Formats: sequence, C-alpha cells, structure tokens
Amino acid sequence: MKKNRYAAAVLLAGSLWGFMGFFRRSLDGMGVSAAGCIAVRCVFATLLFGVTILCTDRKAFRIKLRDLWIFFGSGVLSLFTFGVCYFKAMDYMSLSAAAILLYTAPCFVILMSAPLFGEKLGVRKLSAMLLAFAGCCLTSGIASGAELSGIGIVFGLASGICYALYSIFGRFAINRDYGTFTINFYSCLLAALAAVIFDGGSFAAPICASLQDFAFAAATGLVTCYLPYLLYTYGLSGLSNGKASIMASIEPVVATLVGVTVYSEKLSLAGGLGIALVLSAIVLLNLRSKKNEETENLGA
Repeated sequence: MKKNRYAAAVLLAGSLWGFMGFFRRSLDGMGVSAAGCIAVRCVFATLLFGVTILCTDRKAFRIKLRDLWIFFGSGVLSLFTFGVCYFKAMDYMSLSAAAILLYTAPCFVILMSAPLFGEKLGVRKLSAMLLAFAGCCLTSGIASGAELSGIGIVFGLASGICYALYSIFGRFAINRDYGTFTINFYSCLLAALAAVIFDGGSFAAPICASLQDFAFAAATGLVTCYLPYLLYTYGLSGLSNGKASIMASIEPVVATLVGVTVYSEKLSLAGGLGIALVLSAIVLLNLRSKKNEETENLGA
C-alpha cells in the first residue's frame, strides 16, 4: 500500500505538469517571456515552500554547505536550465519534435541511475521505458512528420538531460536525509534566482497589471511547480529513479487531453495509440509478483 502511495504521487505530479502548456500560453498572452515564465513558476513555488516550512518544521531550512552543490544541480542545472533549453528548442523546431526530445529524459535517468545508485535495469523496466517513449512519440505527433534542425536537436536533447537531472540530484539529497520540503525549497529558490537574473525582472510588470493576473501567476507556481515537485520528490523517496521517471511520462498524455478539451485540438488515431502505450508502460511497471517485489526492493 505504501508503494501505491508513492506511485500515485508521481502520477499526480506528471498529470499536473501536463497543464504547463495551458499556463505557458496564458502567460505568453500576458506578455511574459519564456525565462519570465520560469521565474513566475519558481518564485511563487519558493514562497509556498517557504511558508510550508515555517508552518511545519523550521529545521527544514537547515542544509550543510558541503551539500550546496546538490541543490545547485537540482535548481539551476535542472529546473532552470531544462526550461531554457526546452523553450529554445521550440524556437528552432515544432512543438511536437521539442516535446519528444524532452521525453528522452527517462532514458537518461535510467542510464545514469545504474552506475550512480546501482539501480538494476531489468527487462520489465527497459520494456516500460520503450513503451513510454514510443507512446510519447505518437502522442506528440512526430510520427506524422515533424520539422527537425541541428541546433533544435541539441537544445531538445539538452532539455531531456537537464529534466532527468532532477531525479539524479533529488536522489543524492534523499540519500543524505534531506526531506521533501528542504529539497524543493532550495531547488526552487536557486532556480528562481537564476531565472530572475536571466529575465531581468521583466515578468513583474505583466503579472502585477491586475489582481486577476497576479492570482493567475500564483496559480501557475502552485499547479506547475509547487504541487508537482512536492509530489514527485515524495514519490522518489519510495521508488527507483527509473520507475518514477517513466511513470511521469503521463505528462504528455494529460497535455494532449488538455489540448483536446481546452483548445479543441483534434486527437488523432496515432495520438490515441500513444496514450494507450504510455498507460500500458505504467501498468507494466506496477504489475507485481513476489519475485518482482524482491528484485525491485534490491534495486530501489
């Protein structure tokens, strides 16, 4: 039952990330740049995590200086750099091509976690990874032919690697006994500082234009950063990096459904098949037998 809670947390995190396109489009309409969008997400999430720690356990603010590199990695190298690379990839290629390159992340997580943390690859995990990747390809529309460019591929792959690094640095933090709130507070804080410097603070004027715009910006931080990273980090504490990363592939499925329901985008046959493949990968990961349970516990 406890494993089920961890899995549910990761699935819910991925589902919330699936709404990022909706918030990104809305912020863009308000005149917020790509870097500004990252700043909005991380600034409000930092405030929310800070308030949460103040109200629950103020000792969670304590970190060791020798561990600062971990939070720099999860915040600047992952949260901030992933966002910049992803948005830059969109400038050079179609959204579908950028999205599928982003979702090479589970592959990088699995490949890095094996030597760093001794996580076992296993036929089941590799099969689920291939199913999820194929599903993301179909869901993103790349199967129908997407425009590619050399510089776009570089940015897209970089976004996937940086996206994967959150699981890696998050695992380092968990192994050093840092709690979920601590990990997320400092990750978001450092990402917010980097984004504000990069954006130059230009995001402030658009989101403060009205109370409604400010509330929407706060909701962006809550829905696309605070809650999903809180849930994902909690899930990491009970699941292997590879399994958590593959399960988070539910994000493009939700993003597709948001596009269909909110923006009246058409769901193609390939897209429907892609959703089925991603869901199949998640089911495969959660099929349990006594032997699988023992093997997973050894590799987690």
